[in-house]
Amino acid sequence: MGRIVCVHGIGKQTSGEQSLLRDWTPALLDGLTRAEQPDVAGSGDVVMAFYGHLFRLVGERLAVSDPLYTAADVERGFEEELLLTWWEEAARVDPTVAPPGADTLVRVPGGVQAGLRQLAKSAFFGGVALRSLVFDLKQVSRYLRDPEVRMAAQTAVTDQIGPETRVVVAHSLGSVVAYEALAATPGHPVRALVTLGSPLGIANLIFDRLEPAPEGGVGVWPGSDRLSWTNVADRGDVVALEKDLRPRFGPGVNPVVVHNGAHAHDVTAYLTDQLTGAAIAGGLNGE
Repeated sequence: MGRIVCVHGIGKQTSGEQSLLRDWTPALLDGLTRAEQPDVAGSGDVVMAFYGHLFRLVGERLAVSDPLYTAADVERGFEEELLLTWWEEAARVDPTVAPPGADTLVRVPGGVQAGLRQLAKSAFFGGVALRSLVFDLKQVSRYLRDPEVRMAAQTAVTDQIGPETRVVVAHSLGSVVAYEALAATPGHPVRALVTLGSPLGIANLIFDRLEPAPEGGVGVWPGSDRLSWTNVADRGDVVALEKDLRPRFGPGVNPVVVHNGAHAHDVTAYLTDQLTGAAIAGGLNGE
C-alpha cells in the first residue's frame, strides 16, 4: 500500500510490479518536479497495482510469451469493432494511414488483415508485431467479458489502497480497471484519480459496458464529491479516442491535453508532464 497507487495499461503480461515501477516512479517524480512540487512524494510513496499476470499464458515457451496470433484470430463482434475504432482514429491523426473504406472494412473478407497492416505501419503502433496487436485486442475483450478476470484485476487495485492512499494514477486499460475498482468501493480514501491515455469515453465498446453501469447516459462518479478527477490525453493518442470525458462522466472531470511527441500513448511521457504532476500533487496536498 502507498500514498500513490499506479495502475498499468495494456500489454504488460510479461512484466511485474517492480519492473514497471523502475519506469513509472522516476517519471512520476519528474512530473512533480516540473509542477514545482518535488518534495510532496518520494519513491517510497509509489506502489504498483499489477494485474498483467492474469493475461499471461502458463506453460508456454514462445519468444515473446504471447500466442502466435494471426488476423484469423480476431473474433467477430467486439474485437473487430475495437480494431475498426483504432484504425479510424489512427487514420484521422496520421496521414500515412489509409482510412477504412467500403472495400477494407474489418467486417468484410480481408478487412481485418488490412486493418492490422495499416495499424502496424502507423506512427502510433509502429514496430508492434501483428500478433501483439491481436493480443491487445483480446486483452481488452477478455477484461470486459470475463467476470473472474475483471474482479481479479480490480482486486489488484483495491488491495493496494490503504488509509494512507491519496492518489490513483492509471494508464490505458488500467484506467478502466481503476475506475471500476473505485466506483465499486464506497468510502475509499482516494482524493485524486489521474487517468492517462484512457479509453473510458469510447461509447458502445467501453463506456456502455462499464460496471457499475452508466445512469441516464452518465457514468457513476468513482468516489465522493471531494474526489478530483483529471483525465490527461495526447491529441494523437489513438487509445484515448474521447479526449474530454465530461460528456460521459459530468463536469467534475478536468480534461487536460498534453503533447507527448512521437510516443503519444507512452506512460512515461504522460507522467513527466507538468500538468500530470500538478494533478498528482493536488491530491497529495488535499487540494
